[in-house]
Amino acid sequence: MEIAMKRLAALTLALAFVTATGAVLAQEALTEAQIRAQLTEQGYTKVNDVKFSDGVWKADARSADGNRMEVRVDPKTGKVYPNTGVANMTEADVRAALATQGYTNVHDVDFEDGIWNAEADDPAGKDVEIKIDPANGKVIGKEKD
Repeated sequence: MEIAMKRLAALTLALAFVTATGAVLAQEALTEAQIRAQLTEQGYTKVNDVKFSDGVWKADARSADGNRMEVRVDPKTGKVYPNTGVANMTEADVRAALATQGYTNVHDVDFEDGIWNAEADDPAGKDVEIKIDPANGKVIGKEKD
């Protein structure tokens, strides 16, 4: 009976830890309302189809000059990446930046919709699809591949 109580207490503690950790992770990501506000503050209008996909927020919007475009938004910082963005890094630069962040087995690297995309094994060894800032090579979003 005492062993069962200790196991129950341990399981309860573990569940509380996992729940608290999940809440902290959820608090780190911006909400849809915050993403909409961020886009509006940066001059985008007619913001539609806001959804979280592939580890980043995506939306359709009109730029300040009235052009229709798709944007990607960093879920932690709110930095906006319009699909008309230009790459400041080469593929080799991106691969090097990912290596310094602990990613291995990097493949399928391409620049699309204003950001770099790649598949790799993350520092924990998990196979992931990642989204990369085109200016500095920092990972801005990732999900299991």
